[in-house]
This record gives sequence, C-alpha cells and structure tokens, in this order.
Amino acid sequence: MRVLLIEDDATLGEAVRDHVAASDHAVDWMKTIDTGGAALATTSYGLVLLDLRLPDGSGIDLLKKFRSTGGTTPVIILTAHDQISDRIEGLNSGADDYLVKPFNLGELTARMLAVSRRYSGRPVSLVKVGDLEIDAADRRVALAGEPVTLSGREWAVLDALAARPNAVVSKAQIEEALYAFGSEIESNTVEVYVSRLRKKLGRDHIATLRGVGYRLGREQ
Repeated sequence: MRVLLIEDDATLGEAVRDHVAASDHAVDWMKTIDTGGAALATTSYGLVLLDLRLPDGSGIDLLKKFRSTGGTTPVIILTAHDQISDRIEGLNSGADDYLVKPFNLGELTARMLAVSRRYSGRPVSLVKVGDLEIDAADRRVALAGEPVTLSGREWAVLDALAARPNAVVSKAQIEEALYAFGSEIESNTVEVYVSRLRKKLGRDHIATLRGVGYRLGREQ
C-alpha cells in the first residue's frame, strides 16, 4: 500500500521509511504539517503514520482537520507523548492506533497490518481464492499448496487485489500502491505485473474488467 509518513526527526524518519519500504510499501515522507496536509489533500493513501510534535504545528490539529473534512484513511500516531491523557486525545481525535517512541519496528509493521485489515474488511490476514492462498501477515503465497515466489512489486499488486477480494480494484489504485512521489510511472506497468502474476498463478485467478480494473477470481 501507499503510506504517508509525517515525521520531522531525521533519524527516526529515515529508519521508519526504510523499514516500511523494505516491506514493499510505497512511502512518501513529509516533515511538516504544511507538506503533510498537502499530500493528504492530493493523494490517496492506504495508511498515515503521524508524529504529533512537528515544526509548524500539532499533528493532532492536522488529524482533526483531516477527519472533519471527511478523510477516512487510517492513521497511526507515532509520538514520545506517553501520558494516558495524550493517548485518549489522539484516539478521540480520529487516530486508529497509537505507538509510543521509542518503538520496535517489527511492532510497527504488525500494527500497520492490523489497522489496514480492519479498514479493508479483511479481519484475518489469510485470503483464499480457489486453490490460491495469500497470507498478508507472513507475505506468503501458495498455489495448490505449493509456495510461489513473487518479486516485491508483484506482491504489491497482488496484495492490493487481496485487500479487496470481492471488489474491483482500478488501475489507478494499484499504481498508488506501487509508487512513491518522484518514482516514474510507466503507462503499462500495472499490465506488465498483472501478466507476470498470471504466469505464476494461472490466468483464472485475476479477472480483467475492461475499462474498470481488476479483481481476484475468474471472469464472470
């Protein structure tokens, strides 16, 4: 998925960005309320990681504004504020989870997966489509019980589809999951990776709805 990180600490921001990107998520890293708010207003994200104390204001104010204008993207607060009252304010302002610094990067990954599953309507990480099994938590794919090895971008495309197993996912939504700001987007990139997935998983597992998008499952 595409993740927005709003964090002004260079050391922590770099560590979180690199860790999240290593899991094949696209990451846009902003360091102020102004740039973070602009990114939220112009780009569709799967998740936001938000620091509270930023150079030009409070992350809580940005979160409240985002929710008040109808923003529904899940938000995890990352902050050194460890008082119970701070956590309550963050959650009441619209945050979906709250992680106190310093934190373990593995725990951050687990919380990101848990929050994204809740929002996608996928309460468990395992998705089954016929003889295809996709485990988002372990990043494991099996076809008829046999493991399938995928590249990072192949996984990103498949995971975008698996997050909405009964729905059509548009080409634009898949592109958002693949690329961060500054990355070049080729016009046929999605088609290339869908084709590669079909070669590994079989054509029947990814349906094309021409002019609309793609869906896990057979053509109807």
